[in-house]
Formats: sequence, structure tokens, C-alpha cells
Amino acid sequence: MTLTDQVIKNIIKRLIKGQDYRIEVIALINAEFLQFAIEFFKQIVDAKLKNKDLTQDWYKNYFLDPKLTSKEIAINSGLNTKTITNMYNSASKQIVINASNEHYDVLYESISNLIENENEIDLTLTIKFRGVSVDLNINESLIVINTLAVKRAALRGGLWSTAGKKVEKYLMASLCYLFDVPLLHFDQTNIPESMREVDFYLINNENYYRCEVKLMGKGNPESADAIFARETNVFVADKLSNLNKEQADILGVNWVELRAENGFMKFAEILEKLNIPHHSLIEDLDTKVAKILTQLIKI
Repeated sequence: MTLTDQVIKNIIKRLIKGQDYRIEVIALINAEFLQFAIEFFKQIVDAKLKNKDLTQDWYKNYFLDPKLTSKEIAINSGLNTKTITNMYNSASKQIVINASNEHYDVLYESISNLIENENEIDLTLTIKFRGVSVDLNINESLIVINTLAVKRAALRGGLWSTAGKKVEKYLMASLCYLFDVPLLHFDQTNIPESMREVDFYLINNENYYRCEVKLMGKGNPESADAIFARETNVFVADKLSNLNKEQADILGVNWVELRAENGFMKFAEILEKLNIPHHSLIEDLDTKVAKILTQLIKI
């Protein structure tokens, strides 16, 4: 699961221009998931043919094989390693194997009971690969469908989280370069180790101004509350509700709402307020952003 450099560039461009960035992450989730689905279907054909003498255990025999990685075993059983960690306070290989096998058996029994009670419906999933086809009965089909659903959920959670973490520092550096802030006023390499839990710092002599980035929607006020509780000096967000803005103003937190019209321009006002050297934006926005991202992220 990777967030490509090109996707990071596209997200930052969209954020600075006040456009919705989510389409970039969704497109990546779709691409990752569809690739997984194709490879998974190929493996199903291979598994069923290799285990043709088995009945219901062919899936378990192949897809919960201890030789697979912990992540693969968990997903194939209908779980993910984060859930297992929360359940058992560990995600060691043996715990994953035990938890996955137990969960698979319970899942299979639940599906069997459901089908027995809902016997009016039937389903056959046929997968063809290189001229060879296999048929999955309703039990097997529902196991496969469940695995696909778990995998997409895992990809979705992972990529959204990764997008936020990957973009934060690049976005703040891009805003600084956009207004020609000298590097010494936002150089993160010499930040004391004890202060590195913060997303970004603006620096003016001995003053370190804490900057937090949150790519959240208006319906997520709890995220803003957490930011305000950290004595943040500058809060950069995709969207902010009126309540978020009022809270920030009351607490003396400087905020930037990128989705507002020319929202990025408010960053220059904050630089002025913090006495951090900068210049007004003169160059065309698209041209300058492209130059900045080429410098920051080399593909």
C-alpha cells in the first residue's frame, strides 16, 4: 500500500487551489483494490484446482496457510491485524494464525446457518482464468465477498491515514515557499527531539510556532478540539466549521481554511502577524506551485 509521489503532488495542488483533494485518494483506493481483487480471483482458481479433493476446507487450507504473512492470513479470514491487536493486545504471527482460524470457523458456521434459514436464494460465482474455470457455491462466494469487503476497508483506512501523514509537512513547506519564506524560518531538521510530535514549526529567532494540519471536513469538530488542546499557534485545515473558527479565534489560534476562496492567502497574514519574513505572491499560482512541488518532491 503506497501513496505515490505523484498523488502527493496532486493532493497539495488541489489543497492550495481550494479544490477537493479526496478524489485523488479515492482513485488510489480503487486502483489498489481492483488490483487486489484480480490477483485474489487468480489465487482462488489456483487454490480450488490444487485442492480439488477437498470440500469446504480448500479455502482455509490455501488462504490461511501459516506460510503466508500475518497480514494476508488475517485479511483472508475476514479480519485485519489492527482488529486482532485490539482484541489480543498483540499481533504476533501465532496469535494472528490462531485468531484468524477461529474467526474463519465462526464465519463459515454463521454463513452456513444463514443459508439454511434463507434457502430461497442461491448463488454461484464462476471465475475463469486462462481457459480454466471454477465454480464457487453460495457459502464459498460469501466467504470471498467478505474477504474483498475487509480488504477494501483496510485499504481505505490505511490510505486515508497515510495521505494525512504524508501530506502535512509537504503542504506546510509549500505554503512557506509560496510566500518566499527563508528556509531558516521553517527548517525542520534542527527541531529538538522533544518537539517532534507536532506536524510543523514556523521559526522566528528563539520562537517556535506550533503548526497543525488537519485534512478534515466540517462534520468532524472533534479533530479540531484535539488540535486546540495542544496550544497550537497555526491551524491549517481543508474545511472548518463556523464553530471551529470561533473556537480558534477565542483561543488565539491562527487558522487557514484552504477550501475558502483564496484560502491559502490567509497564511501570508499569519506570517505577517508572527513577524516571519515573506513576500507577496506575484507569480502565477499554478506556475509557482508546480515549481515548488518539483523542488520538494522529485519523481
